[in-house]
Amino acid sequence: MMVEQHWWNGDSSPRGRRDVYIRTDGQRWDVEAQIGGASGRSRVQECTSRTSALILADAWRGTHPSWRQMPR
Repeated sequence: MMVEQHWWNGDSSPRGRRDVYIRTDGQRWDVEAQIGGASGRSRVQECTSRTSALILADAWRGTHPSWRQMPR
């Protein structure tokens, strides 16, 4: 699976960092929400399409303005 899109909340502290990823292999899609950086906890949800993955990623990010999309 390759990362299609990645956002982070701008907090670099180990406990405060949040990341949301959309990944695909070209046919399957999933969204991962990660708390606490690479060594923290995460949750992965499979999605049926890119559109549903974007909807879920938006919901998991919420509306806080600090979220930034990371370059690929």
